[in-house]
Amino acid sequence: MQIERLTCTIGAEVSGVHLGDAARDDALFAEIKALLLTHKVLFLRDQHITRAEHVAFARRFGDLEDHPVAGSDPEHPGLVQIYRSDKKEHYENSYHTDGSWRPCPPMGAVLRCIECPEVGGDTIWVDMAAAYRHLPEDIKQRIGGLRAKHSIEHSFGAAMTPDARAKLAAENPMVEHPVVRTHPETGEKILYVNSFATHFANFHTPENVRYGQDKTPGASHLLNYLISQAYIPEYQVRFRWKPNSVAIWDNRGTQHYAVQDYWPAPRKMERTAMVGDRPF
Repeated sequence: MQIERLTCTIGAEVSGVHLGDAARDDALFAEIKALLLTHKVLFLRDQHITRAEHVAFARRFGDLEDHPVAGSDPEHPGLVQIYRSDKKEHYENSYHTDGSWRPCPPMGAVLRCIECPEVGGDTIWVDMAAAYRHLPEDIKQRIGGLRAKHSIEHSFGAAMTPDARAKLAAENPMVEHPVVRTHPETGEKILYVNSFATHFANFHTPENVRYGQDKTPGASHLLNYLISQAYIPEYQVRFRWKPNSVAIWDNRGTQHYAVQDYWPAPRKMERTAMVGDRPF
């Protein structure tokens, strides 16, 4: 196995390994998992694996979850088909952590390229532990105890009818997570707000709010500032897809952004997401 770091902060390309073998080999899987914890996102080329091998490898990390909006392969539960071919959609071109609108968001994901445009359609990943480390100390103090609400309704539900959006929200009610979470395996502090975060749950306290302007727009300005930290290039790695390329990422400490610059060329991806724990 060969490992090539792609940036000073995040991302490594791994070669000389087949994920089908890693699905069956305990030692090989353990090596890949250790690399993931170090680099946060791993990239592998020329992974000619079956859907069954894709699912089997992802299950080494834990149980898989379906998505309430995106379709799944009926023969391989948990294998979500992200096919962009018949219309232009804008669900992924914002910096986000998958499923932060869940009480227990995914711990990670495995994404394989089935078909992609000749050029365009890259994906960007962001190290949110680095984003937290480089915050000013006064901001770290200010957000240490804050919690934020996360929702699927205003993103995936935005293009739905009012009845369908209400149903989606009822089945996936808004959840609350710490603004700074702790990685359960590495102990890193992670800035944990993204485009699914709607507002702070506990900002309106005597320490934060003296007058109306402190609460609104004060709270929204702070939230927008924190969300914007994902936009900083020094925390990012960008990957150009080719068919049978695979990305494996730790969803607990990263965000990602799928660049929507390729329409009307098709882009077909298949993703497994592994059930995670409740952020703390």
